[in-house]
Amino acid sequence: MTEATGPVLVGVDDTPQAWLAADWAAREAALRGTALQVVHAVGDADDRVRGAGADLLHDARTRLTTAHPGLRIDTVLGHEEPAEAVLTAAEDTDAGLIVLGTRGRGGFAGLLLGSVSLKVAAHAGRPVVVARGHTEKAGREDIVAGVRDERDEDAVRFALTEADLRGAAVRLVHAWSPLARAGLMVPQVSTLDDEQHAHAQLLKHAARPAAAYPQLRVDRELITGSPAGVLVEASAKAGLLVLPRHPVEGRLGLRLGSVVHAVLHHADCPVAVVPTS
Repeated sequence: MTEATGPVLVGVDDTPQAWLAADWAAREAALRGTALQVVHAVGDADDRVRGAGADLLHDARTRLTTAHPGLRIDTVLGHEEPAEAVLTAAEDTDAGLIVLGTRGRGGFAGLLLGSVSLKVAAHAGRPVVVARGHTEKAGREDIVAGVRDERDEDAVRFALTEADLRGAAVRLVHAWSPLARAGLMVPQVSTLDDEQHAHAQLLKHAARPAAAYPQLRVDRELITGSPAGVLVEASAKAGLLVLPRHPVEGRLGLRLGSVVHAVLHHADCPVAVVPTS
């Protein structure tokens, strides 16, 4: 899933956040050597709204072509609700990556992050980047990947591929809180040592895809603390933060998980959400 070579797809409207996402997506498409597909959704609208949507896509193509000469740019006017339009277009074109802004109005309305971005990140069968924070960071900033457990090799592989495109280093970060802190008694040091060793082995296992990228500097960081807090702090010095999206656990589980949800709202750089099996 993370090795797809299809186009980079970006959802746009007329907000500044959408244009930041479109510029980021265009740079990503150029790095990958693929086309850029620009999607705007009008839903079940009348001719006037559809005409305005077509004009917006024309303006987007002109603006992006001027900024990124030589890049192939296709446009799609979706007649579904925004999230569904993006997901449908991604499936139809076998997009390798979906890019969205943090929030918008009209076709891409939302609150702090944006309901469309959250829904697409939660349901897409391919990586989704929410272009938030300092999207203008230099392309050689570190790529940070949050590691939760052994299932996260797809997210690690995505981070390695992105770093290889940019000539950047990779930081694989696993945050953990000692179980002893939840109790009333201080455990033996050997107990904490054993617990730390188990987390270190987990991180080592998830980092196995790095063997295929000997040209990259890959650091493994085992940090004690809240995963969401550790990753948001790491985002301040990252060009891209990569997170795995695990299957929903339990009937009431958040589709994105509490850590991914929190980081998407507060990170200081673009965040990629990569589905795991």
